[in-house]
Amino acid sequence: MSGWLRWLPGVQIARQYQAAWLAHDLMAGLVLTTMLVPVGIAYAVASGVPGINGLYATIVPLLVYALFGPSRILVLGPDSSLAAVILAVVLPLSAGDPARAVAVASLMAIVSGLVCILIGIARMGFVTELLSKPIRYGYMNGIALTVLISQLPKLLGFSVESAGPLRNVVRIVRAIVEGRANWVAFFVGIGTLAMILLLKRWKRIPGLLIAVVAATIVVGWFGLAESAGIKVLGPLPQGLPSFALPWIGVADLGQVLIGGCAVAMVAFADTSVLSRTYAAKTRAVVDPNQEMIGLGAANLAAGLFQGFAISSSSSRTPVAEAAGAKTQLAGVVGALAVALLLLLAPNLLEYLPSSALAAVVIAAAIGLFEFDDLRRILRIQPWEFWLSMACFVGVAVLGVIPGIGIAIAIAIMEFLWDGWRPHYAVMGRVDGIRGYHDIKRYPAARRIPGLVLFRWDAPLFFANAELFHQRLLEAVAHSPTQVRRIIVAAEPVTSIDVTSADMLAELERSLRESGIELRFAEIKDPVKEKMERFSLLERFGTPYPTIGAAVDAYLEEYKVDWKP
Repeated sequence: MSGWLRWLPGVQIARQYQAAWLAHDLMAGLVLTTMLVPVGIAYAVASGVPGINGLYATIVPLLVYALFGPSRILVLGPDSSLAAVILAVVLPLSAGDPARAVAVASLMAIVSGLVCILIGIARMGFVTELLSKPIRYGYMNGIALTVLISQLPKLLGFSVESAGPLRNVVRIVRAIVEGRANWVAFFVGIGTLAMILLLKRWKRIPGLLIAVVAATIVVGWFGLAESAGIKVLGPLPQGLPSFALPWIGVADLGQVLIGGCAVAMVAFADTSVLSRTYAAKTRAVVDPNQEMIGLGAANLAAGLFQGFAISSSSSRTPVAEAAGAKTQLAGVVGALAVALLLLLAPNLLEYLPSSALAAVVIAAAIGLFEFDDLRRILRIQPWEFWLSMACFVGVAVLGVIPGIGIAIAIAIMEFLWDGWRPHYAVMGRVDGIRGYHDIKRYPAARRIPGLVLFRWDAPLFFANAELFHQRLLEAVAHSPTQVRRIIVAAEPVTSIDVTSADMLAELERSLRESGIELRFAEIKDPVKEKMERFSLLERFGTPYPTIGAAVDAYLEEYKVDWKP
């Protein structure tokens, strides 16, 4: 693909479309519709906006992603992992006004879309790789718990003012004790949840649709909305989403910007993982930067057409795959089917109970929890497990937005720590093993008289330059013989900056004044080029190609009687 068409993978797929795929995509799209409607409405309510906007956020993004998205079968739309993030911003800023809630949520989607597009154009799709698996588990477990807690009042037929996950639990318990729970609504909701979870094991059976339809029929047939006071969805507005530019005022813009960036991070983290997974299954290559552009375009369109932020779906995508989807045409069919529903039968879901919608979201939240792999991480790397727990507690105690901020901060600290305090070694020769090895791990290793072999297992940069200086001088001080030369085994060193270069120049000068040479071996060419620019090689001389060559040169120059 060349020119501007490289930004439109959907056009390329359309050009290669095979007639044999059409029946599969049509069937997959119709099957997908059975999930798109109840899930879209449920996640809209969970995000603090009217249910109809969940369908708007389903129709438009699917059509846009079909054009800009690189993945053949990925399904985008409202998602449970984003619901808590959106709700955390929408709830305090909307003050119960549905129109303002839609404006806030739509503006967040626009911010998220622009962030994703800019990062994709800048070819920075790798950014989500900075979040390690334990950290992702931590914040996703925290989000799952937050979503679950936020839906408990709806499941029980009452509402509480949100004040954070843990305080919400206290308020829920208090409301139950005060007798505010609607137990008929609860049994409808818990029955819906049980049916969803029970039928989940059979992937080809639309369990979610069956459960939601059953709950709607029961409430409508027995008149439970009137007789038992069960809250229902009510008739949906007839018609399709229209273009609207949301605005909420400058005062609240800061929170929307932060929330939009948080949504962008969570959405792309989920989407990139799911996209890579299905690309591997279909043996396709997916450009992560184009994936971010596709996701960004879908979010931008959602925000401009009365929707809210969306992501990939780990529940709807497998449905599309199992139904035989071959291309994004399946998503287009699903979007058009939802649009027809709004035009021709907007009252079809009038008696859909709120507690059943809560059950749909709770079922999705349960699927977000990760325990098995965390147990494995605890067994093999305990400190990463506790990092995950710190992220989890941050989200669960402080809320989603601060919790994700903590997750990002911990990820950066984890990234920097390995470079800030890296492994290093003084090396010697171990009988029976080729090469030179860490004398701490091999205490019997033989050291070369007058020579210190020092290995540094990290880039040299401003944060660890002083530590390198200290550890090298400690190696000299603890040498069993008077040191004549130091060889730095620099093969693990992948970069060097100005701060560390100046440190090396000063270190070389002070060592030379003490009668000690500082030399390097196994320097990578890019690092060597940087050292030339920093005028360091003229101080250290030509680097040795290998540690063995450096040792042989030392033994020859100083006539040291030592056998490797």
